[in-house]
Amino acid sequence: MGQDVAEKLVESLRSALGLLDREQYPQLHQDGLAVCNHAVSSSFRIAVFGPFNYGKSTLLNALLGNRALPIDLIPTTGAAIRVSYGEELRTRIVLTNGTEIAESGTEVLKQFALLDGDRQMRQDVSSVQIFCPHPFLQNGVELLDLPGTNDREAQDALVRDQLLTVDLVVQVLDARKLMTLGERENLRDWLLDRGIKTVVFVANFINLLEAEDQKQVQSRLRFVAESFRADLPDGVSNLYRVDALPALRARLKGDMAAANVTGLPMFESALQAIVASRHQGNAEGTRLPRIVAIATQVQRALQAKVEQVGAEVGEVDQNYTAKLQIKQRAEKLLQQGFAGSMIVLRDWLSFSTLVDRYQTDAASALERGSFNAWEQGAFRRDLLEHQQAVVKWVTQATEMFGQPSLEGLVIPFSSPPSVSLPPPPTPTTSQKIDPNSVAVATGIGFLFGGPIGAAVAGGASYLLTQNMELPQPQSDDGYRARCTQAYEDAAKEYLSRFSLQGLPIVDRYQPKAQHALTFQPPPETPNLISKRHELTLLQTTLNNLDASLGAAIPLF
Repeated sequence: MGQDVAEKLVESLRSALGLLDREQYPQLHQDGLAVCNHAVSSSFRIAVFGPFNYGKSTLLNALLGNRALPIDLIPTTGAAIRVSYGEELRTRIVLTNGTEIAESGTEVLKQFALLDGDRQMRQDVSSVQIFCPHPFLQNGVELLDLPGTNDREAQDALVRDQLLTVDLVVQVLDARKLMTLGERENLRDWLLDRGIKTVVFVANFINLLEAEDQKQVQSRLRFVAESFRADLPDGVSNLYRVDALPALRARLKGDMAAANVTGLPMFESALQAIVASRHQGNAEGTRLPRIVAIATQVQRALQAKVEQVGAEVGEVDQNYTAKLQIKQRAEKLLQQGFAGSMIVLRDWLSFSTLVDRYQTDAASALERGSFNAWEQGAFRRDLLEHQQAVVKWVTQATEMFGQPSLEGLVIPFSSPPSVSLPPPPTPTTSQKIDPNSVAVATGIGFLFGGPIGAAVAGGASYLLTQNMELPQPQSDDGYRARCTQAYEDAAKEYLSRFSLQGLPIVDRYQPKAQHALTFQPPPETPNLISKRHELTLLQTTLNNLDASLGAAIPLF
């Protein structure tokens, strides 16, 4: 059960780390990957941790019974040296460029794993590993010798990172200056706050104190140990006294009695009990707390990013919605205006309206022979006014909604009217004609001048007066009325054709215009779609991490 919970938490943690900005959270990324990688490691790693010159390498050499690790009076260890089981003592070094150096013994460490003259670590070393034929290492145990802290920032960073990859931390204390401020800060920041509670304290150099001072130091050490709640197997103390250098000398000489008084055997027994507990299925107890600690930090960072991206999505979505609402309100106004103008245009194009407004003027223009001037003048202005009143709404809509321009509404004029006038009237009555008028009309007086012309004219006048009658035309009023009616009928027929031609054009134009007047909400911008996808992914990953943490926390 615990194994499944840990695996799910590691999986959720890896996914969450992939969504956090590495540049924004460099340390959190590094810590998270470290605990995830260590969670699947089959080895049990024990790290010796403490400030420089506290005897860390000496303590490890005493455990191994061999001067495998370099020791000196000045800070020496310049790399994280991993000690694993091997049939013979040998060293393998991997450089950052991939070059591998493998040699018997550990002399090569002086070249690659020690601090230089400026107490700086080599930057070209990727990993340092020693293989040692010690039975304690046969069951998958690894020892990790770390550089001393409180010396260089780069060394502190290396130590801090490596601590997350170990199952047990052995914190070496100097009995002569017990638990300095720096040590207390490291204990809190590097261990406790990161879920590392499998810690054993080893006090070194007690043998260098006077007997009375030793009692006081041991009393203070018990207080330190009791105030720190270490996660260790039952019956295993978290505080030991080991005189590292005497213990190493005794082991090298094979002097068991001398080694016993250094405290080393008791410390070794504790380590063996802790390793045995791990083999009995308690590995998750050492690793799960630090996975939870790092996952909790990632959870907070991921929650902050969810809130940030959520705010960005909300802002973009709000702007998008506001623009939609503006255009939707504009759509309503434009459609209302268009509908009103269409009603007016249809009414104007109706036969009855055209006849009422234009028949008389059109008939008069026909009678005067100026129909074309009338048609292209007042009538054309009225037509354009009504057309433009409709088209302006469509033009505004296409511009606002970003749609292609619609072909304009064009209602052409009908062919000019043809007038059928009634035939001229025929004579129906007669009347006497004035001879002088006849003479003038016939030109008789002009043809015969002088006395002869006068005599002839007089005779003709008489004859005409006495004997001739001319036809008299009918009354002009009836004829004019029929002509007026013919003009009016022609105008009416023209207006009828114009109405019958114009209304279908309007009918065909309306659905096209209605489509242009309808606002089609644009798809969300690629930026908004991307932000929504990112928010969904972040929220899903955060939910999975929350659930995994909720299942893991009760287990320890």
